[in-house]
Amino acid sequence: MKRRAGWSMMLAAMLATLPSLPAWAADTGHYVLGDVAAKTPGKVQPGLLLMGGGDRNFDALRWFMAHAGNGHVVVLRASQAGEIGEEFFNEVGGIKSVETFVFNDREAASDPKILAALRRADGIFIAGGDQSRYVRYWRGTPVAAALDAHVKAGKPLGGTSAGLAMLGEYLYGAMDGGSQISPRALADPLGPDNTIETDFLHLAALKGVVTDTHFSERGRLGRLVAFVAKAESMAGRPLLGLGVDEDAAVAVEGDGSARVYATAPGAGAIVVRGGFDRQAEDEPMRQAGIETEVAGVDSVLHLPEGRVEKPLAQRRYAVRDGVLAALDAPTLVIHGGAGVEPGDLTAAEEAEVKRALEAALRAGHAKLQSGATSLDAVTAAITVLEDDPHFNAGRGAVFTHDGRNELDTSIMDGATGRAGAAAGLHRVKNPITLARAIMDRSKHVMMVGDGAEMFAKEQGIALVDPSYFRTEKRWKALQNALKEEAQAQASNVPLVLPGKAYFGTVGALALDAQGHLAAGTSTGGMTNKRYGRVGDSPIIGAGTWADARCAVSGTGWGEFYIRAAAAHEICARVRLAGEPLAKAGDGVINRDIPKAGGDGGAIALGADGSVAFPFNTGGMYRGWIGADGVPHVAIYKTDALEMPGRD
Repeated sequence: MKRRAGWSMMLAAMLATLPSLPAWAADTGHYVLGDVAAKTPGKVQPGLLLMGGGDRNFDALRWFMAHAGNGHVVVLRASQAGEIGEEFFNEVGGIKSVETFVFNDREAASDPKILAALRRADGIFIAGGDQSRYVRYWRGTPVAAALDAHVKAGKPLGGTSAGLAMLGEYLYGAMDGGSQISPRALADPLGPDNTIETDFLHLAALKGVVTDTHFSERGRLGRLVAFVAKAESMAGRPLLGLGVDEDAAVAVEGDGSARVYATAPGAGAIVVRGGFDRQAEDEPMRQAGIETEVAGVDSVLHLPEGRVEKPLAQRRYAVRDGVLAALDAPTLVIHGGAGVEPGDLTAAEEAEVKRALEAALRAGHAKLQSGATSLDAVTAAITVLEDDPHFNAGRGAVFTHDGRNELDTSIMDGATGRAGAAAGLHRVKNPITLARAIMDRSKHVMMVGDGAEMFAKEQGIALVDPSYFRTEKRWKALQNALKEEAQAQASNVPLVLPGKAYFGTVGALALDAQGHLAAGTSTGGMTNKRYGRVGDSPIIGAGTWADARCAVSGTGWGEFYIRAAAAHEICARVRLAGEPLAKAGDGVINRDIPKAGGDGGAIALGADGSVAFPFNTGGMYRGWIGADGVPHVAIYKTDALEMPGRD
């Protein structure tokens, strides 16, 4: 017994000499790194660190550690273990100790050991996880009182993801066990899924503020607007929303002034100004005007009033029957077809293509700037592309097996759901104008062949001799295709066409100043096609789709786009799953279509102003233009393309 006691004393003495190694107390939810008894070397200062949920924002964390006097930090969380403490101590560095407490129940919020650690902490940081656990475990407990006291004592408090989301005076508690998405939140802002809580923490800098995180990446502007609407119905006064991007952190000084740290270009924090109209129970949200400002790395944000010096952007929105739409932010997005590969074009051809894309963007932009509708802008842009022989549409159409040009097209109005389409055209100079006429001046959606051209003649739409569409480049492409086909037949080998043979389409999407969307697509089909084959371009839902919140035009192997209802599927994921536009587009174009055996690309535009260019080939002719009238174009996947500002 004496020998065993001696070994125990020796082991205890050895562990005492290793203060920087993890140590586990009787509670397995307690992790320690460093020397908790060491003297704090610096001056402890007040501050709040509001992190949007991303990792590795070390500059922001070093700001927090400096405000904690580079002393002792306590991390609180309700899931996982001591990983974030290890990152703080070993990678961010510059502090004496990190103590992490993982809560598994409400009883731990009265643990004297935890409360003592909170009292001596120079800085407290709340990690991510399930924010409903924080509300259930801490509200009305000594831990919540300790957090308030910590801030009142002039010490810094930080939080990331859920740890930020529950710091405002009003907060989304996620008490329904799920994570709310923007479409569902706006569909019934006063409903039970928007579980807004209050009387949790009482931080002066966030009084009257509702916070949200993982903001741009998860498309959460709509849900933050809905959260503010419900919180205002509870508070009876105007409130602010503050959404922080995953790649950003807001560092708030003791006087309420704040700056943004960002780990990605354009990342920041958006301020949503409340004072909304009173919303109706069990009804979708309706709000004529919502003012927002984006604080970027060069901005100064003042809390709790929400004033932004040198904002990165100022944007207006409306909510119509639960759909968030950008106002006064006209945007046009185009494509000239996927499938182009590095080496396909000479330098001179690349320059010509870019000039043509820019001309189409300027034509559509001119319509938007004049106050015309998104439909007018789409029609104008596609007309320019149809007139240019570089693109497989209109004058640049490829030839069928019989040596003819056969054109297909469609257009759709997102505001009304009306659409027009035509297929198998041989004489319509600009097919997109016929699609528009079918939508506007007939009771039908699609017309084909001779009947469609008869209607075009009746409507005064320009018809041309079929020789107008002939270009030498496309004719040579047909001759090469016929030669390959003949060789395959002579060798009794099936002719397998590469996916690239199916490419060649132009398209345009527009968001007008009233926040309404439109989409259009036009194509010359595929070289050497037979039997009146029709691809996805004239099929509403496959190659073209527009609704109140999303517009898409596709370009690729049409059979696969038809089977997947690709354009509609992208917008359905935005509407039903609440996916951000870029994620929805990537899922359909870069995952589902290739998995099925196809390839291609698409352009997508959201009513909130978001833009996406998913494609899985070496290149896609593409571009966009915003309110400033500056066109941005690219050809290959490796080309840099500046994107519209983030929300």
